[in-house]
Amino acid sequence: MADLPAVLEGLLLTATVALAVPVGVLVAQIVVASLGRRDRAPAPCPAEPRSSVGVLVPAHDEASGIAATLAALGAQLRSGDRLLVVADNCSDDTAALARGVGAEVTERRDPDRRGKGYALDWGVRHFESAPPAVVVVVDADCIVAPGAIDLVAQRSLATGRPVQALYLMRAPAGASLKSRIAEFAWVVKNEVRPLGSHRLGLPCQLAGSGMAFPWPVIRQAALASSHIVEDLQLGLELAIAGTPPLHCREALVTSDFPVASAGLASQRLRWEQGHLGVIARMGPRLLLRGLRTGRLELVAMALDLSVPPIAALIAALLALVVVSTAWALAGGPSAPMWWTVAELLFLGMALLAAWSRFGRHIVTFSELASAPGYVAAKLPMYARMAWRRQTEWVRTRRDDGGP
Repeated sequence: MADLPAVLEGLLLTATVALAVPVGVLVAQIVVASLGRRDRAPAPCPAEPRSSVGVLVPAHDEASGIAATLAALGAQLRSGDRLLVVADNCSDDTAALARGVGAEVTERRDPDRRGKGYALDWGVRHFESAPPAVVVVVDADCIVAPGAIDLVAQRSLATGRPVQALYLMRAPAGASLKSRIAEFAWVVKNEVRPLGSHRLGLPCQLAGSGMAFPWPVIRQAALASSHIVEDLQLGLELAIAGTPPLHCREALVTSDFPVASAGLASQRLRWEQGHLGVIARMGPRLLLRGLRTGRLELVAMALDLSVPPIAALIAALLALVVVSTAWALAGGPSAPMWWTVAELLFLGMALLAAWSRFGRHIVTFSELASAPGYVAAKLPMYARMAWRRQTEWVRTRRDDGGP
């Protein structure tokens, strides 16, 4: 039987090395992003002709906000473009409101097959009779900034690859500090990290809204799914198929975090549990395929995928610091403790740099210093994730009275 202390030492060293990978990737992305220009260039509104665009808006009970989304989209459409709303298993006036502002509407009823992936597949099949050159997916609770549709559509057509706009979630006016820290974490995830990868000439992950696809790419994609992070998985599958997504920071899409605390908690649980599940299921496969075939873009996406949600990464590092310190005090080697402390310090300095360049308008320095409390508040959620997995799509509650 193997010596127990040796086994424990090996486990600690393995955990230390395993966490060094996402820490290293995250630090590198933040450093590269912080070295260049911080301000986003305004999105131009090209006057030259372009091919047709089909804007696809999947919507489930979005009557409260879809009119604003469609108004922003309608202002950017040109002759020959289509604006299609998929009213998916709706029990409210989503379809009627969309028709009222001039959108094309198709209603889908299938309570046994629920989720955004099924709605996307339904919308793409609806386009097949007269397919556009490029399909742009926008969530029904998002506002697309002027010029964004032209930018992502033209870049997608020029490269033949999916293009992801800069998609930011914002804390509503008067939101709690927890929501504003979540907004900063979202900036790191969807702006800073993709910007760092883009400046290195590497692909990005799909984020869910503001996604443009050439018709031949989206037509062949496997969309019909109830996966809880269907967009992330779709981007990885398209990369394996030879069309890794590109980041377009100049095109901006925004949405607000849910007002209801229950809605916000549900949203975070879905995103983080889904993300961690995709890391475990697709990360090693993507990395091995990239190394075996010599495809740098797959290796880069696998490494990017290895970075879990920031709170989860910090919680894992803190737990490893505690365990490795206890092991060192019990007479074991101190190397795992010092390596983990170093990883935690490098991560903290990188996040401080990201805040300095990209997050000062969201939280103050003193508020940022309370982030450990934000991490601690999420520990019960991680405990629930370990005991009870959410495997299917659930609509996010947007207000205290919502479904």
